[in-house]
Amino acid sequence: MSLKSERDYGQEKLYREQIVTTFDLVEFKEVLLKDLVRIIADNYSSTPKKWLKSFEVRKLLGISPGTLQNLRTTGILPYTKVGGMMFYEYADIQKMLNDNKATMEQFKQ
Repeated sequence: MSLKSERDYGQEKLYREQIVTTFDLVEFKEVLLKDLVRIIADNYSSTPKKWLKSFEVRKLLGISPGTLQNLRTTGILPYTKVGGMMFYEYADIQKMLNDNKATMEQFKQ
């Protein structure tokens, strides 16, 4: 038998160099995990986006479109309109939450 042992599988021949070993799988797993960690770190930085779209604000706060519209029209949450899209500054959302933070004193009354 030659160095390149071969077996017939239908019409194709399989060579020893084509067989995937356990070592190959472990090496592939390590490379794949490193790549995934890098991709996740690149896409999910610790600093939030400066401007958020309406659907992002609704998801962040867990509110309905009507509630978000109410926050806009009452002036509680400032926004910027570009074309037909509404944008909200992340700092304004944080300020709104801090300004409306309830204290235990309010609940005692």
